[in-house]
Amino acid sequence: GAARIPLRAARRPAVRVRGSPRGAGAALANRRAGGQQERRRANAFFPLDSPTVSPYVLAQADLRPSAGPPAFREIPDPATRPGTEGIRNALEVSGDARMKHYSDRVLVTGGAGFIGSHVCDRLVAQGHDVICLDNFFTGSKANVAGLLGKANFELVRHDVTEPLRLEVDRIFNLACPASPIHYRHDPVQTVKTSVHGAINVLDLAHRRGARILQASTSEVYGDPLVHPQKEEDWGNVNPIGPRACYDEGKRCAETLFFDYHRQHGVDIRVARIFNTYGPRMHASDGRVVSNFIVQALLGHPLTLVGDGLQTRSFCFVDDLVDGLLAYMDLDDAPPGPVNLGRPEETTIAALAEAVLRICGAGSDIVHLQQGEDDPLRRKPDISRASALLGWTPRVPLEEGIEITAAWFRELLKAVPGDRIDVARP
Repeated sequence: GAARIPLRAARRPAVRVRGSPRGAGAALANRRAGGQQERRRANAFFPLDSPTVSPYVLAQADLRPSAGPPAFREIPDPATRPGTEGIRNALEVSGDARMKHYSDRVLVTGGAGFIGSHVCDRLVAQGHDVICLDNFFTGSKANVAGLLGKANFELVRHDVTEPLRLEVDRIFNLACPASPIHYRHDPVQTVKTSVHGAINVLDLAHRRGARILQASTSEVYGDPLVHPQKEEDWGNVNPIGPRACYDEGKRCAETLFFDYHRQHGVDIRVARIFNTYGPRMHASDGRVVSNFIVQALLGHPLTLVGDGLQTRSFCFVDDLVDGLLAYMDLDDAPPGPVNLGRPEETTIAALAEAVLRICGAGSDIVHLQQGEDDPLRRKPDISRASALLGWTPRVPLEEGIEITAAWFRELLKAVPGDRIDVARP
């Protein structure tokens, strides 16, 4: 009279459920174990992320106990069923009116910084789901305060030197202190931000199949031997000087981007950004435009490094963001590098005179000693960006300074002048 137990059930351990009869508990445990075993078998044959199995097939998986893999029955996509011509027509619309099933999920590292916050503004306005990631070393929550209530914006405090676990489709890597005062404050961390940060965002792009743009810099050219600077120029950089933590960190980051592209097929874009200015610059970062404007508005002497004959090319931030977004949006774009900057040379002395005139200030100009490894000339050749992206900066220098000075005037109304740390003679 012993009960006959099927061989399949006999292999499963019978676990008694407290409070229930022995036979009922064993049967319940067996059914649970059997279901888990069948689900494991189903996942082994058809992983949920398998590109060969449609979600409509997975939804119809037969997970009843069986000797072999789970049986699937194919059912048609709802958009192909009779009576759904409207759905099919909507899915087949071509051109600019193409139906988009979801917005791109875009990560902006350094997104609370000067340039990063403007990139976030534009992406949110375009309807993308934006994750702004920043450790707030040089960035500020105030830069993205206007976005905090948006449903498609998320602010994350995180250091890019730590691994990233996010689900994104595109990445703008803008994380790195860019002014000499800030990157010299902790040069080792500056190198880590450029190098470890690049590895972390590239690993994320590789894992997710995401497109990624690296915000590189004109500093990779060092004190250039070729003028104007073309992308083919390998640069003239002091690898052991006080600026090397930034210059060489960015050069190594470019190397990593191109190696990930060659070795792993990561879809990269490398943009070399020249001097950029505009609202949301850090008032105490020591960069020449913000320094001159704040000094003029506070009535301090303008501190001019060297004789003032060294040149820079100043691009307004809105123009730069146009270039960055155009490069990111271009399908099948070459990996770069691509220079982005205003191809007009301006001496630092001429910039100082323009700032004094626009700000209506009567400040004196005081000359300081020339900095070590400070390049003497800087001007981009943007023929590649113009041909590839149809991009040319549009905002004249004096118009951009007026906009920037107006923003700093409002800032100084809210922040006492004695809390603004600017250079003084």
